[in-house]
Amino acid sequence: MWNFSETLIEIVLRTAIIYIVVLVGIRLTGKREVGQMTPFDLALLLLISNAVQNAMTGSDTTLVGGIVAAVTLLLMNTAVTQLVWRNRKARKIIEGTPTLLIRHGKIIEEHLAKEKVSADSLTQALREHGIAAISDVSIAVLEIDGSISVLKNDEVPSAAQPHRHIRFLSRKNT
Repeated sequence: MWNFSETLIEIVLRTAIIYIVVLVGIRLTGKREVGQMTPFDLALLLLISNAVQNAMTGSDTTLVGGIVAAVTLLLMNTAVTQLVWRNRKARKIIEGTPTLLIRHGKIIEEHLAKEKVSADSLTQALREHGIAAISDVSIAVLEIDGSISVLKNDEVPSAAQPHRHIRFLSRKNT
């Protein structure tokens, strides 16, 4: 009985380590929406999942071992989701931050290179937003989910227009 629970604890630890390694690896590969995945990205995900399966469960190929690994992954994901939701610094580290790609009609080449966004992908996103010329763009931002948000020059308030402020009020716990 003791050996059985040692095996389950080992599966939990192995699975947690693999989860963290894969999460960091995916985070380091850059921002990309699931819908923007290339065949190479899909192949990579499938191969990673196959490669880490044995690393998570070791020699235990039982149903219980698989369930323990799956439950550990679900719990780790829930914990990371809660951490990101509650902690701004953790959110920035785990999810990343938006990246400015175009400002005032000028492409920021070093940001494109850093985020591995090709000029073709950027112009495709602009066309999807109904924009034919880069000079018509006030800002284009690569969001943390991999999508590209674009504001045209005529959509951005000018200095002559009054700024609207939104005020958020927090409730005091009594």
